[in-house]
Amino acid sequence: MLTLTENLAAQDAAARHKTHGAKRPLEYLVAAALAGMFIGLADVFMMTAAGPLRDAGSPWAPLVGGAVFGIGLILVVFAGGELATSGMMILPVGSLRKAVRPGRAATTLGLMLVGNLLGSVLVAALVRGSGIMAEGTVVGGMLKAVVTGKVHHDNTELFFRGVLCNILVCLAMWCATRCENEVAKMILMAWCMAAFVGSGFEHVVANMTTFSLGVLHGVEGGTLAEAARNLGVVLCGNLVGGGLFVGGAYLLAARTEQP
Repeated sequence: MLTLTENLAAQDAAARHKTHGAKRPLEYLVAAALAGMFIGLADVFMMTAAGPLRDAGSPWAPLVGGAVFGIGLILVVFAGGELATSGMMILPVGSLRKAVRPGRAATTLGLMLVGNLLGSVLVAALVRGSGIMAEGTVVGGMLKAVVTGKVHHDNTELFFRGVLCNILVCLAMWCATRCENEVAKMILMAWCMAAFVGSGFEHVVANMTTFSLGVLHGVEGGTLAEAARNLGVVLCGNLVGGGLFVGGAYLLAARTEQP
């Protein structure tokens, strides 16, 4: 297992890799769109798995939804893709350690967000065509419940739920970098994702798919204005959670290893 200092160096390398890839914007948008699609597919899986349990009034619905959501991050890591929420830890660490320029890091994160959104909208359009979330279906009822729940949170709640979410997402990526065993990496990612979904925290990329589905299916409250409010506030919370509470914390904690 890598030490904290070695893992920070690995984040530097990851930041350089991401900013270098962003020099080809079109190709980078495709890589980011793939990550958006993977998280979007996990979001759909969560609703189809937990929907029948919710419809039956089972208290196990949040746990089951969280248990299956981990496939999204696992696909991003093992299949390949550029996910903005993990970049919110990697790029600030690389910038503070002078591995990459702050301006280039910000541009790269912006490309990731645009690409993630494109992938999310594409998945939502494909699901709309499939009819699995049509009005009157169990999964359609789950979609309505999820969108309605997000709409009713005020900005303060959304912000702090975003902070808590990306602490878990970035811890998943931090731990996956430290360990070498592939099975251990998958277990770590799956448990961290289960914790954030089951707890009701907010992930900006997952919400891109949720609101895209809501808009395309005409769900009450699933409007472009509400989507913009949610994504903007949750994005800020995710940035603080990943950049400050994980990246910043380990920048300080790693000093305990220095002579």
